[in-house]
Amino acid sequence: MDGGRWSLAPARGRPVLLNFWASWCEPCRAEMPSLELLAERHAAAGLEVLAVNFRETDAAIRRFLGVMPVSLPILRDADGGAAKAFGVRMFPTTVAIGRDGRVAWSAVGEADWTGALTRPWIAALLAG
Repeated sequence: MDGGRWSLAPARGRPVLLNFWASWCEPCRAEMPSLELLAERHAAAGLEVLAVNFRETDAAIRRFLGVMPVSLPILRDADGGAAKAFGVRMFPTTVAIGRDGRVAWSAVGEADWTGALTRPWIAALLAG
């Protein structure tokens, strides 16, 4: 959001979650608090959680943040290229990148990132 570019390469060696979302997506908004909590709980383990906005303007994102403040780093996928590269077709979609820099798994749809269903996924990502 601050105009800089972000690359996955410097994150190698750390697990990363890329959460592709849009402000008009209700399930995206619903899962954001659990993503933030997940990021807080596993920061010491090196987990990096990034919210990747799909093809919205800075103004639209800022309006959303005015209503629903988010503490996660927000990246803009202005042209949809990142979503296309990761095969994202529905929102929200969360792509997990392992410590080796490769996609470990993807989750399509809203998830409770602190719930029993996702705990094994996160544990495996952190262990790998």
